Amino acid sequence: MQDWLRTFHGANQAFPAIEIAVKVAVALALGLLVGFEREWSNKDIGVRTFSMTALLGLLATLLGPPLLLVSGSAILIVIVFVNLRGLQTTRKLEATTSTALAVVFLLGVLVGQGHLFTPVACAIIVAMLLALKPQLRAFAGGLTQQEVRSALLLGLLGFVIWPLLPDRFVDPWQLIQPREDWVIVVVIAGLGFLNYVLLRIYGSKGIYLTAILGGLVNSTATAAELTSTLSGAGLVDLTVPVILLTSVSMFFRNLIILAIFAHSAVRTAALPLIAMTLVAGYWVYRDRHRAGDLDRGVTIDLGSPVSLKRVSSFAILFLLLQVLATLGQRWIGNAGFQIVSVLGGLFSSASTTAAAANMAMHGEVSQAQAGVAVVFTSIASALISLPLVQRQTKLRHQMRELILSSALQVISALAILFFQWRMARLF
Repeated sequence: MQDWLRTFHGANQAFPAIEIAVKVAVALALGLLVGFEREWSNKDIGVRTFSMTALLGLLATLLGPPLLLVSGSAILIVIVFVNLRGLQTTRKLEATTSTALAVVFLLGVLVGQGHLFTPVACAIIVAMLLALKPQLRAFAGGLTQQEVRSALLLGLLGFVIWPLLPDRFVDPWQLIQPREDWVIVVVIAGLGFLNYVLLRIYGSKGIYLTAILGGLVNSTATAAELTSTLSGAGLVDLTVPVILLTSVSMFFRNLIILAIFAHSAVRTAALPLIAMTLVAGYWVYRDRHRAGDLDRGVTIDLGSPVSLKRVSSFAILFLLLQVLATLGQRWIGNAGFQIVSVLGGLFSSASTTAAAANMAMHGEVSQAQAGVAVVFTSIASALISLPLVQRQTKLRHQMRELILSSALQVISALAILFFQWRMARLF
């Protein structure tokens, strides 16, 4: 048998059977993934064409650059004829299908070169983009000029301004390092933009979901907006669970920011924030029946997701808090750092959390101290909502419920922090 195989291959080197079998299976799967979506969309080019295109890319890669060039040209010819036929029948170009076919050919080439993650990830993304056409078109049609400018500004901040900033301390006291500090500003702006997009897409699904997504963007502004809106709509019974949900979202957002820049500090902050979430969650669960018949959301206006005013305000506040926290740490010690964190939470818990995480990342404070600071700033940010609600609604029952819940949240968080401190002293 071996002699027969050697005679069959002749002077050509045999391809490894197992390796080729795996590559063929992967290329075929990628072609099927995209092809099935096109088949379901009733396109002329369907599952068989896409599967064979992926296999063609694989085989062309195995056989060498000349055949790869010929195969690529053949795919371009197919794309040209498909579009000519589309113009004749429906007077429309098959641009999306043509692009998908070209991408699948390149994915087959990548599989032939031995890549796995890149072609698989790209095939999944292509299939998602094709399948989500109605949702993407609806979202794009609802975009405002302000939101488009926000996306462009975010790209400008991250890919144009950041490389131009000095990668060193620019002051003799070593307080400000523009390039590293700007990374945090861009990341926070990006998170805010993502949360805003989620709010735009899913905010109309319900009042509670609006509170959660709005709290991720700006918990204080969301609490003020929702309190006013609920009062005007005669839905004051929902004030307590809705306001508490904005605080829970803020806790989660601060924990995510901390995990991005100082992940070791999460061990200190996680349990207190979870305890506060459970306390708030009790009130939300208890009052869940009040929103049982409401399947509509509440429209809240949080302004532009990314604007020069908002980014510059955040950057200035972030730098100010970082400078004050650093100086407080140097002159007073941990107490000064924590005092600044509490005061910062009254203005922006996101900025304060970012400043604390940045200091922990550079070793200016310990990871544990950064975690404590995030708990303190979250508490301050949750409490600052109380006078805003009091100003919007004069109902004593709702205020008593909010004050009781907030007090229990603070007590539980402080108790856990004290327990963690005692355990750290003992061990």
